[in-house]
Amino acid sequence: MDLTRFNPRQRDAITHLGSPLLVLAGAGSGKTSVITHKIAWLIAEAGIPARQITAVTFTNKAAREMRERISQVAPADRLRGLTVSTFHTFGLNVIRREASQLGLKSGFSILDPEDARQALAELLSREHVDDRDVVQRIQGRISDYKNEGITPEQAAQLADTAEDVLAASAYREYTRYLRACNAVDFDDLIGLPVQLFQAHPETLDRWRGRIRYLLVDEYQDTNRIQYALVKQLTALSGALTIVGDDDQSIYAWRGARPENLAELHQDYATLKVIKLEQNYRSTRVILESANHLISHNPHLFEKQLWSDKGYGERIEILPCLSDDDEAERIASRILERKLNGGRRFAEFAVLYRSNHQSRVLEFKLQQFRIPYKMSGGTSFFARSEIRDLMAYLRLLINPDDDNALLRILNVPKRRLGPATLEALGSHAQRRGCPMFLAMAEIGLHADLEPDVVRRLMQFHTMIDGCRRALVEGDGIAAIRELIETIDYRGWLSTTSATEAMAERRWANVEQLIAALQKDLTNPEDSDELADETAVEAAIRKLVLRDLLDREEEEDQSDRVQLATLHAAKGLEFPEVFLMGVEEDILPHRNSIEAETIEEERRLMYVGITRAQQHLHITYAKRRKQYGDTFETTPSRFLDELPSEHIQWHGRDAQDPDEVKARGQATLDSLRALLKGSAA
Repeated sequence: MDLTRFNPRQRDAITHLGSPLLVLAGAGSGKTSVITHKIAWLIAEAGIPARQITAVTFTNKAAREMRERISQVAPADRLRGLTVSTFHTFGLNVIRREASQLGLKSGFSILDPEDARQALAELLSREHVDDRDVVQRIQGRISDYKNEGITPEQAAQLADTAEDVLAASAYREYTRYLRACNAVDFDDLIGLPVQLFQAHPETLDRWRGRIRYLLVDEYQDTNRIQYALVKQLTALSGALTIVGDDDQSIYAWRGARPENLAELHQDYATLKVIKLEQNYRSTRVILESANHLISHNPHLFEKQLWSDKGYGERIEILPCLSDDDEAERIASRILERKLNGGRRFAEFAVLYRSNHQSRVLEFKLQQFRIPYKMSGGTSFFARSEIRDLMAYLRLLINPDDDNALLRILNVPKRRLGPATLEALGSHAQRRGCPMFLAMAEIGLHADLEPDVVRRLMQFHTMIDGCRRALVEGDGIAAIRELIETIDYRGWLSTTSATEAMAERRWANVEQLIAALQKDLTNPEDSDELADETAVEAAIRKLVLRDLLDREEEEDQSDRVQLATLHAAKGLEFPEVFLMGVEEDILPHRNSIEAETIEEERRLMYVGITRAQQHLHITYAKRRKQYGDTFETTPSRFLDELPSEHIQWHGRDAQDPDEVKARGQATLDSLRALLKGSAA
C-alpha cells in the first residue's frame, strides 16, 4: 500500500502489528484516515481476511463514515464480511446468535428508554411510588448498575440508603419483567454478552476465533462494561488497536471512564503507544491556546498539538452587558464576518454548554434574518406515528412484548377502555403469561362483555395472521396490508390538526417502510440465523437504529450551526463562537460543587478545537434567569488561555481608527443587506 501521504507516526500506527496498540489521537490529527487505512493494510499486507476483522465505535454516523472511507481505499471484493459497527450493534449480533444460552427466544424485543421508564413506573407503583423524578432516578441507577457490571443481587448487597434498597429491588423486578417479555434494554446489549462470555468460556473461545483483529475508536468514551467486553475478546491474542484522546473525554454523565486508557498498561503488558500530535484543522493560535488550557488537567499521557496552518488570528473575547446583548453581538458579528469576509453562513457555528442558552440567540438570529439549524432536533423515531408503527412491528416479531401491545391496542381506537386493560393485565399476571396470549384464553372472556371479547379477538386474529404472513410470504406486503387493515392513514387524518400535517405524517410512515425494504434488500449483516427471518432481523435493526440515531438527517443548506458542546464533538468549522463562558455555566455549577472541573475543562478544549481559523468567546456581565437578573463572573478558563493569543475587548487597548473602520464597514454591509431584502 502507498502510505506516503501519511506522516511518520501515522504510518507507524497503520503498520504496527505484533502487540496491542494505543493511538493517542489529538483533535484533528486524522485518526479516521489512520483507522480506515489500518483496516485496509491488515487485509492487503497482513493477510487477515476481512471477515475476521471487527471495528467498533459509538455512533451509527461514525460507523457509516468509517465504512465509506474504507470502501474508498480497498476493493469491495476484499471487504466482504468486514464488521464495522457500533458497540451496541456488535453486542446485539452476539445476543442474536447466542439467544438460547441467554434464555431468550427468537424475536426478542429491545426496549427503548421510554418503554423502560413506563415498565419501571408500573413496577414502582406497586410499591406506592408515583413520583416521576424518583422513577427517572431509579432508571438512571439501574443503567449505572448495568454499565458497571453489577447484578441485582450485588446491588442489593451494596445498598446503604432507603433509595438504594428501592433501586436494587426495582432492578430485580425489572430484570424479571424483561425476561417475562422476552426483551432486553439498551444497556443489556453490552452487559449480556459480557455475562455470557463469563459463564460460558467455550462460547468466548468461539467468538475469539471469529475476531482475529479488533479496532476500537473513541476509546475514551468507553464505560466499564464496554472495556470488559474488549478485554474478554483480546486478552489472549493482543490483536488490538485502540484509538482515543483523554483530553476529549466529555461523557462521564453517561458512564465514560477516561481511566480505561490508563488501565490498558495494566492489562496489556506489551502495549505500544503512538501519539498523533500534528493537527490538520486549526491555526497555531487555536492549538497553542487549547494546549495551554488543557495543561491545567492532570495527564497520564502528555501530548502537544501542533499545526503548519500558520499563526492565524488571535482569539477574541467579547464581554457583553447582558444575555440579550450577547446574542445581538454574536448575530451582528456573524453578519459582519460573512459580508466582509465572503463567508457562507454554514461556515459559522455557535456552541454553548446547555440547550437553554440558545433561546435568546434564536430570536436575535431571526431578527437579523440569519438562517440557522440546530443539532439534536426531533428524532425521526420519536414521532408518534413512527412509535406507533414500531410498536406494531415489535409485537409482530415478539408477541410477548407487553409494552408494545399496550401502546397500540387502542391505535386506532378500538373502544377497549381502562377496565378491559386492567382485566387483561390481571389475567395475564395470574396466568404468568404475556397479555397477547391471555387475550385468547377462555378464562379472560368469562369476565368481559361479548362485544369487548369480539374486539379483543379481532385484534388477536389480525396480529396473528400478519405474523404468519411475515414468516410465510412477502414481509413488506404483509406490513402494508396490516396498515391498510387498521386504516392508519385515516387515523392520521382524524388525529392531525390539518390535512397537510396528516400527509407529512403519512410520508414519515412511507419513509419507515422504505427503510425496512432497504434493509431487506441490502442487509449489512449477511450472517443469517436459522430461526430468524430476514424481516425479523430488519425490524430489530430499525429498533436499534432508533436508539442510536436520535438525530435528523444531515443538512447541507447554508445555515449557521447551533449546537451544545457535547453535540459538536467530531465537527469543525472555519469560525466558532463559544457563548456563555462564565462561572456556573462553563464550568457548570454542578461540576463546581462536585469538584469535577477537569471534565468541564475538557469540554472547553473540545469547543476551542472545533475552530479552524477563528474563535470568538463571549460572556454576559448580567444574565436573566427565572425572571430575575443577576451578576455573573467570567469563567476561570479564560484566565487559563495564553495572553499573547487573545484579544480581550474592553481590557486590551485597541486602535480607535481600526474600530471605527470596522464599525463603518459593518453598517455599510447591513444597509446593503436590508436594501437587498426590501427589493
